[in-house]
Amino acid sequence: MTKEVVPLSRPLRVRFAPSPTGRLHIGGARTALFNWAYARRFGGQFLLRIEDTDPERSTQEHERAILDGLRWLGLEWDEGPDIGGPHAPYHQMQRLSLHKKYAADLLARGLAYRCFCSRERLEEMTKAQDAKKEKNAYDGRCRELPAAEVERRAAAGEPYVLRFRVPPGETRFKDHVRGEVVFDNKEVEDWVMVRSDGNPTYNFVVVCDDIDMEISHVFRGEEHLVNTPKQVLLYQAFGKAIPEFGHLPLMLGTDKKKLSKRTGDTALQDYADRGFPRAAIINFLCLQGWALDGTTEVFGIDELVAHFDIKDVGKGGSIFDIEKFLWLGGEYIRRESIDELAAHCLPHVVAAGAVTEADLRARWPWFLGLVVAERERIRTYGEFAERTAYLFAPDESVAYADDALAGAKKQVARIETLRAYLGWLRPQVANGIDTAALRDATKGWVGEKGLKMPALFQPLRVALTGLAGGPDLFDAMSWIGAESTLRRIEIGLERLA
Repeated sequence: MTKEVVPLSRPLRVRFAPSPTGRLHIGGARTALFNWAYARRFGGQFLLRIEDTDPERSTQEHERAILDGLRWLGLEWDEGPDIGGPHAPYHQMQRLSLHKKYAADLLARGLAYRCFCSRERLEEMTKAQDAKKEKNAYDGRCRELPAAEVERRAAAGEPYVLRFRVPPGETRFKDHVRGEVVFDNKEVEDWVMVRSDGNPTYNFVVVCDDIDMEISHVFRGEEHLVNTPKQVLLYQAFGKAIPEFGHLPLMLGTDKKKLSKRTGDTALQDYADRGFPRAAIINFLCLQGWALDGTTEVFGIDELVAHFDIKDVGKGGSIFDIEKFLWLGGEYIRRESIDELAAHCLPHVVAAGAVTEADLRARWPWFLGLVVAERERIRTYGEFAERTAYLFAPDESVAYADDALAGAKKQVARIETLRAYLGWLRPQVANGIDTAALRDATKGWVGEKGLKMPALFQPLRVALTGLAGGPDLFDAMSWIGAESTLRRIEIGLERLA
C-alpha cells in the first residue's frame, strides 16, 4: 500500500557526492539509487557533486566511469558537473574561493582558530596518549593562544592549520534510519577545517557546499556517522538549517565484515562486466537494507520509486549474498525474449576473443539455438559465454572443467567405451548429424553393449564440451559438426587415459 506523502517544510533536495578516486563502489551505487528514488518518489531534486579534494588520487577517468555507471543504472540527475545548474560549479576544487570565505567567517567570529602545532609535536602527543591508553584527540594547546601571539606568528610565516572550536554540551540530530542520535561534544576533538597548504578538509567543504546547494536531506553510508556531529556543529555555527540525515547500513560480505575484495567484487562495473542483467543489479541493490513488502523479491525500478521511503531502511548491515544475486540474474534472464537475451549475450561471447560479431551475425539462427538451449541454466550473460566457449575453441584446446574431469574418470572403462563408440559413430555421421536419429541410435548402442548411460555420456560430454553438464549432448554434436565431434573424441581418448 502506497504511503501518504507528507508535505515538506522546504524543497526536497538530495545529492550523491562521490570522490573520483576509483571506480563506482557497489555500495556507492546503492546510496545513489536510494537518494534518486527518494527524490523521485517525493517530487524532489537529485544533485550530483564531485568531491575531488584529493588531487593526488582524483582523475577524470574515474569521474567519467562514475557518471557512466550511474547512467547505465538509469539514474539521471537534475544538476551536476556535466549538465550544470543554478548552484554551479559542481566540482569541490572549483569552489575553493567559496570555502575560504566560510573559513574566514568562522575565524573572524572566534568559532575557529589557528593551530601552529607541528607534525612532530602532534605525533609525540599521540604516542603519549597511546601509552596512557587514551583516545587520540588534539589536546587544545593552541586553542587559547593570545591574539597578539597568533597574529605575530602568522605574520612571520609560521605554518598553521585552522581548527574548529568545538563548544561544550552535546550534539543531537535526526536520523531517519536510526532515530535521534546524541553525541557528547567531549567526544569530538577540535578538528582541522583547513590544512596548512590552504586546502580545506572533507568535513568542512561538504557542509559549505550542502548549504550553498540547499540540500535538505543527506542520505549516505553508515561509515559517515562519525562525521555527522562535526558537520551538525558547523551548521549551527553558520546559523543554517540542519538537513535531515539517514545513514544506510553497511553492505557486509559473507564473513559479516564490511564488503571487500576478500569476499567479492566491490565495483559496480565488475558486475556489469560479468554480465549481470542491469535490472537484476538494481533489484539486488534495493534489497540491501530495504524491502518492497517483506515478501516480494523480484521487482523493478518503477516499483522502487512508487514505494521507497528512507524510514523503511533497516539499521542492521545487509549480507551481500552472491548466490541470491545470481538467482536474481537468472530470474531476469528468463523474462527476456530470445532475441533480447541473444543481443545481451553476444558482446560477452565476442569479448572472450574466439569469435567476431560478424561471424555470429552470419550464423544468427544457429546462435539463437544456443541461447534457447542455455537459457534455463545461465544466471548472467557472462555465464553463457563461459558455457558455450567450447563451441569456438580449437578441438585440441577445449578446457576440461575439474568437476567434469572427475566425473568422467569415475567411469573405469571410459577409454574402451569411448574407443568403441568412436568406431561405431564414424559411419553414423559420415553424411552429417541428424540429431534425433543419432540420439536414438546411440541409446540403442548403449543398450546392446549392456552399459549404463553415464558410462558413455560422462566421458563423451567431457571430450566434446569440457563440461559436467549442459545442453542435450546430441544438440552439442550438431553445433560442433561431425568432423570436430570425431576429432574431439580422438583427443579425449588421449586426455582421459
